[in-house]
Amino acid sequence: MKRLFVFIMLCFVLQAKAQNDYDWQKDIPYYPVSVKQDAYQQSQCRLDIYYPKNKRNTTTIIWFHGGGLKAGKKEVPEALMNKGYIVIGVGYRFSPTVKAPQYIEDAAAAVAWAFQHIEQFGGTPSRIVLSGHSAGGYLDLMLTLNKKYLKRYSIDADSLLGVVPFSAQCITHFTVREEQGLTPLQPRIDTLAPLYHVRKTSPAILLITGDREQELYGRYEENAYLLRMLKLTGNTRVQLYELQGYDHGGMAQPAFPLLLREAKRLSAQ
Repeated sequence: MKRLFVFIMLCFVLQAKAQNDYDWQKDIPYYPVSVKQDAYQQSQCRLDIYYPKNKRNTTTIIWFHGGGLKAGKKEVPEALMNKGYIVIGVGYRFSPTVKAPQYIEDAAAAVAWAFQHIEQFGGTPSRIVLSGHSAGGYLDLMLTLNKKYLKRYSIDADSLLGVVPFSAQCITHFTVREEQGLTPLQPRIDTLAPLYHVRKTSPAILLITGDREQELYGRYEENAYLLRMLKLTGNTRVQLYELQGYDHGGMAQPAFPLLLREAKRLSAQ
């Protein structure tokens, strides 16, 4: 019993030490002050940054939350904390208050903020990984494959270290289609679809989905089609993992270790 007590206390001490090795800054507005914003944009377009103290050239993971482009809030997932990375949780505007491509433009502005400011927190622009779940994964892929969004900030999307979307929509997002008057089961691939922008060159892309029989709509098949089309262009930097036995919501937890492993692999190159 005494040994168990000592072990538990040691765990608490180690956890407290790990937490003390990191710091936070929260609710940072990421649009330039020169951009005229209404109250909604000012409240939504903010980010939190969690970073290890006294480190340099640290890899950054930018995390976009899910919620169907209609809901959710910025977050730094607990699974990514105390792992040696800078983690940025991004808030963005939602439909129907705004419509496509405004939430994609929000995501681009947040990534641009990271490129411009990450060195202040011990990071480097050459080591930025995009990730996110569901709608967040859709934002990852739109910024990566349609280069125009980051180009607006003089950033080449190919300079991202990697992209790891969780259960991303690869055709036009169902909320975007709803804005167009379509239903979730009416597929469309237009300029607001990651699939529309397949190309030979890209950062490393690791696609992760849940079980094809348990996923939301055809999410696995969309990712598999994106994989195939990218490979047909000659793109050799894309992979797809299917997490069997996990549904759309449940796949995130087993996907986090894969994200961390990919960030480690890319950082070592």
